[in-house]
Amino acid sequence: MRPPTEHRIALTAGPVAEVGALHLPATAPHGATLVFSHGAGADMFHPNMQAIAEAFAAAGIATLRFNFPFKEAGTARVDAKAVCIETIATALAFARHHCEGPFLLGGHSFGGRMATHAAAERELDIAGAICCSFPLHQPGKPSIRRAAHLDAIGAPLLFLSGTRDGMANRQLLTQVAERVGATLRWLDTADHGYRVLKRRRIEGRDVFAEAADHARCFVRDALSKRPAATA
Repeated sequence: MRPPTEHRIALTAGPVAEVGALHLPATAPHGATLVFSHGAGADMFHPNMQAIAEAFAAAGIATLRFNFPFKEAGTARVDAKAVCIETIATALAFARHHCEGPFLLGGHSFGGRMATHAAAERELDIAGAICCSFPLHQPGKPSIRRAAHLDAIGAPLLFLSGTRDGMANRQLLTQVAERVGATLRWLDTADHGYRVLKRRRIEGRDVFAEAADHARCFVRDALSKRPAATA
């Protein structure tokens, strides 16, 4: 697989003037481009981000992953929600000029949560949203407060969560998905970081290939229901 193309995305607001980005085209027939945000403890170079991007590329989904300003600046404290939303919206606008559509938003953990806030609060024109390990609540503190905004997303939504994810109580996430009409796919024995129990795993594929196949089916179904003129 070819290495991703590096880019710089200029920001109009926030603590830094620009952030880095990596565009990885699809290696299978192109289905869509996912503007993909990293988690709170990662950056766009994190092995999980790379593994997800490569698996999605093989499934026909290109990715544009990028740094949030706090990671670009080398700090540990995450950006305010407004800064994250502005960065995501700017990255989506960049993708529309430099990548092949249709376009989706998404991310891993914190990045997926911020992507859903951007989709809901900015009413962005996207074909769908994909959340890898959506952090529904803090570990050991089951709650659905973080899902209150999801009803406002005007596009199909996919959750890809591990069966051992301590930040996504299975019963609660199932209830949320049913409430908002989202697609929910559980990844066999995966935890929040997509680490798996190999000896107990029934699913024969690599966990990232498993996630990518679910994403491919989701994109296919989402695009089939989207007006061709705005896809």
